[in-house]
Amino acid sequence: MTAQLFTPFTLRGLTLENRIVVSPMGQYSATEGSFGDWHLMHLGSLSVSGAGLLFVEATAVEPRGRVGLGCSGLWSDENAKALGRIIAFCRKHGRAKLGIQLAHSGRKGGVTAAWEKQRPLEAHEGGWPLVSPSALAYPGRKTPDALDAEGLAQVKAAFVAAAERAVRLDFDLAEIHNAHGYLLHSFLTPLANQRNDEYGGDRAGRMRFPLEVFEAVRKVWPNEKPLGLRLSASDWVAGGWDVEDSIVFAKELVDRGCDFICASSGGASPEQQIIVEPGYQVPFAEAIRREAGIPTMAVGLINQPQQAEAIVAEGKADLVALARGMLYDPRWPWHAAVELGEDPAFPPQYVRADPAMWGGDFLKPFKGA
Repeated sequence: MTAQLFTPFTLRGLTLENRIVVSPMGQYSATEGSFGDWHLMHLGSLSVSGAGLLFVEATAVEPRGRVGLGCSGLWSDENAKALGRIIAFCRKHGRAKLGIQLAHSGRKGGVTAAWEKQRPLEAHEGGWPLVSPSALAYPGRKTPDALDAEGLAQVKAAFVAAAERAVRLDFDLAEIHNAHGYLLHSFLTPLANQRNDEYGGDRAGRMRFPLEVFEAVRKVWPNEKPLGLRLSASDWVAGGWDVEDSIVFAKELVDRGCDFICASSGGASPEQQIIVEPGYQVPFAEAIRREAGIPTMAVGLINQPQQAEAIVAEGKADLVALARGMLYDPRWPWHAAVELGEDPAFPPQYVRADPAMWGGDFLKPFKGA
């Protein structure tokens, strides 16, 4: 019997070979938003990993939407040209379908790289003014400016322009980043949004701008291609955004043509109380899938093949996304296939690594046999 993890999955006109997704992973290695040789190596390697879908890292829609100076972007034709080189390599040598995550950091931007403790950048270091729904600082970072009507229009236009560049680059799928305390998530959560206009107040008001951005991107994104959204399903803070809010939001997205939700969580406040354990976010994906009737992607400490298989086979999510697990083991899908009794998707140059060619003995050193 075929493992459910290795069955195809279709969204609109796109069919993935399997349910394994390489999650977007910021590399902090771009120059003025443009992808370089590090990304060619990183994404090129992951494109031959055997995963069904490979996401390019969170890609800023405008310069002030970066988390740090090394974050990638798609706000210029130069950015698009640099990314096009990476895509061409992945298309030529890999089998994974390619997705892009369009993002804006909001009040959590303008910091040093992750391995440099994400310290706020000063102006002389290349820092920039931050924007958010309200002039409320994320603890330890600079106070943002509250977006006015002109600023809201600029952000929306930036998402649309980046999406149009992604269309010209022929990405198979796109995802809007609406999680982890970044700009669009900041509109949803009352922990960051204290506006008293139509974009604040009650849940309907706080959802308004993220929904407007999604609608604007959906209008320019090809009808035959999937468009989804990554969502922090819970702030893990009393009085913050929670899973019930997420279900309501997901239903609104379904009405606007959303094809999937990647259910993540947290990021709005350092006060979050998260019990981190394997699959700790899977219940969010399961609840949204069940209540909103939309395909979901589970993410967060999904590292074992049998664990991933159970998530899909038991209907808790339609897809499973790995980030750290893929960094640690870029051949995770090959190894999962062997463990689950499926054929690994080796590129021809690596087919001699197939354990079947070694009568199984090849695996003994790795299994301690």
